[in-house]
Amino acid sequence: MAKPVVAIVGRPNVGKSTIFNRIVGERISIVEDIPGITRDRIYSSAEWLTHDFNIIDTGGIEIGDEPFLEQIRQQAEIAIDEADVIIFMTNGREGVTSADEQVAKILYRSSKPIVLAVNKVDNPDMKDQIYDFYSLGFGEPYPISGSHGLGLGDMLDAVAQSFRPQDEAVYGDEVIKFSLIGRPNVGKSSLVNSLLGEERVIVSDVAGTTRDAIDSPYKYDGQEYVIIDTAGMRKKGKVYETTEKYSVLRALRAIERSDVVLVVLDAEEGIIEQDKKIAGYAHEAGRAVVIVVNKWDAVVKDDKTMDRFEKKIRDHFQFLDYAPVVFLSALTKKRIHTVLPVINMASENHAMRVQSSILNEVVMDAVAMNPTPTDNGKRLKIFYATQVAVKPPTFVIFVNEPELMHFSYERFLENRIREAFGFEGTPIRLISRARN
Repeated sequence: MAKPVVAIVGRPNVGKSTIFNRIVGERISIVEDIPGITRDRIYSSAEWLTHDFNIIDTGGIEIGDEPFLEQIRQQAEIAIDEADVIIFMTNGREGVTSADEQVAKILYRSSKPIVLAVNKVDNPDMKDQIYDFYSLGFGEPYPISGSHGLGLGDMLDAVAQSFRPQDEAVYGDEVIKFSLIGRPNVGKSSLVNSLLGEERVIVSDVAGTTRDAIDSPYKYDGQEYVIIDTAGMRKKGKVYETTEKYSVLRALRAIERSDVVLVVLDAEEGIIEQDKKIAGYAHEAGRAVVIVVNKWDAVVKDDKTMDRFEKKIRDHFQFLDYAPVVFLSALTKKRIHTVLPVINMASENHAMRVQSSILNEVVMDAVAMNPTPTDNGKRLKIFYATQVAVKPPTFVIFVNEPELMHFSYERFLENRIREAFGFEGTPIRLISRARN
């Protein structure tokens, strides 16, 4: 089930990125005391007590050359559309400003729960200054300090109390759920239509014409599927496609609900940086991945073209070295029949379990072939391994001291496990743990 989404909204320079980093627990957004400096990742997973959720820092959503207040308005509207709960961030040192009132007017139109936070309240003497913020009309303001980490617990308690059960279609374990992600106009909707054999999704040459997320139940050769289409998602009258990060936000919920993610590339345009960013989210979420090169009919080819393009993909997507690559044309339906068998294979491997006895034979053979590393005279000792989860396959390796497990040796073990069991199409995770 998709996790609830929390968005941090507010005018520039109220400390949105600082609070975002505090909640996430690592320094993801760039933080400087200059309005609009946020340039880095703006979406991450977080947890508070027993609640897991995703969080958006809207300050990182750049809206082209729009005027200052127009950018604030559009960022707030993105948050309204995407979030289940909104943290409205203000600055206690500066009091209520006209820009705060502008954001408040936009949020009034939302039916979403709003938690009002007053940042930069760094000492108890400043708490009297928060009463002016009642005038914004969102109930009790929560005084916090991003720089000192004060008051965040009370604010997050209020956020968590506002989480509602997610209304979401529930499908059986036998159903393979897959989504299509990629930048606008790579042909995701056309691919959905080709697979379904009917025009169920609006298709246009204009990037971003799909109006909403679409779940399409589908059955082929006895196997049930659900296609989760994320293409475009522009709402009428909005200009979200001016920011590439908006399309990433829309793809993330679909990724969470999927077993297999199709990363769709445009054969004509080639690979750009945004393709790698979007694919990275699928990898980090632990989903099975298939790389689909669409519009292959439009490429002038010789007998080496496909090999050259796949090599380019491997060079750019080194973190997806396990992902199979499929070349096709959604428009002409050439090679469209190759997609579902690869999806089936990736889904099966994503849910594969390995017997502990066989797994340990493979691991011990690997150690015999390539002895474990040493550090300052201490050698890593591997006692045994066991699989603890699927989707993705996750293995715990019990060792004497986990810090001796160097990344390169972990990678070596992963490669040996892949050679023995396959796991094509799915990431696998190795966890080193000290034996008690």
